[in-house]
Amino acid sequence: MPKYLLIMRGTDESNAAMMAGIEEMMARTHRFIEEMVKAGVLLAAEGLDDPGQGVVVDFSGEAPVVTDGPYGETKELFGGFFLLDVASKQEAVEWAKRVPAARGAKVEVRRVPGSDEVPQAGE
Repeated sequence: MPKYLLIMRGTDESNAAMMAGIEEMMARTHRFIEEMVKAGVLLAAEGLDDPGQGVVVDFSGEAPVVTDGPYGETKELFGGFFLLDVASKQEAVEWAKRVPAARGAKVEVRRVPGSDEVPQAGE
């Protein structure tokens, strides 16, 4: 079965709204994870730390440049993910529509190609 990554993307505003109701959001997320486990589709799920604790390695110049977070003009940040093993893109989208998220957040659905689909050196 294909794998799909549900990428949690938030803005400063949606992240602040989520933090304001963090206990309820955590309870809803826990129930959602339990539903995915029961359905046998969840492979992994992780949230990410505050973007201010991260760094960016920029390869646009001659040598990589490392910049401390928070990021410059980013409108949306990757905040976490769910990795699902489902039968189709449509099933992944149906799960994505049920993700507990603050108003203004987005969930990006991306297929994870199998190892047989990734070009190998010398091919």
